[in-house]
Amino acid sequence: MLIFPAIDLYDGKAVRLYKGDYAQMTVYSEDPPALAETFYALGAKCLHLVDLEGAKTGETPNLDTVRKIRAAAPLFIELGGGVRSMETAARCLDAGIDRVILGTAAVTDPDFLQKAVSTFGDKIAVGVDIRDGRVAIKGWTEKSALDAFDFCRSLQALGVRTVICTDIAKDGAMQGTNRALYGELAQRLNMQIVASGGVSTLEDVRALRALELYGAIIGKAYYTGAVDLREALEAAK
Repeated sequence: MLIFPAIDLYDGKAVRLYKGDYAQMTVYSEDPPALAETFYALGAKCLHLVDLEGAKTGETPNLDTVRKIRAAAPLFIELGGGVRSMETAARCLDAGIDRVILGTAAVTDPDFLQKAVSTFGDKIAVGVDIRDGRVAIKGWTEKSALDAFDFCRSLQALGVRTVICTDIAKDGAMQGTNRALYGELAQRLNMQIVASGGVSTLEDVRALRALELYGAIIGKAYYTGAVDLREALEAAK
């Protein structure tokens, strides 16, 4: 299982939210490219980036910071947050991003989703943010009527290879990950599933690895020192 340390960007800084609440934001680094270098030095191969401003506005205000992160370390980088047009997706890929994550647009604009998958193939992933069994959109500020499992099945049918599934209730709460949810996703789907939200102990990492998931994202647990990244990478093997 791959470990994706996370950098959430806001105003060019690395921050974390509590349960997706922009009013509960903690700044962890003023230098995100240096963070990427640190992750690489610790043995990481992958990086999960989110433009939190873009997630709300549909724009790419942190793209210059993203380019600096790309130049800082030879990591496989996936980026989400505000990718709602073919032009924005192409701009991100041209900046050297390896995989672009569609969120809100995958729900609200199925024609765009289909065109993006047809054009960019497995360079497109979809972030499925789950609140109370439903798919949340617009930076987690709205809950749609879509059942999360039904939506994932539709993505699979469309040819989407990778989904990043976040249990919003667990995100940033340091209360453990939703193992039951990810176990059910792994059983129902034939996709690369990345677990996100609440991965806060090495036991969480081992449990997700046992489910044979493709990957897991570690965010706040790294920044607070609750999880040692080297140990997490080893536990995921």
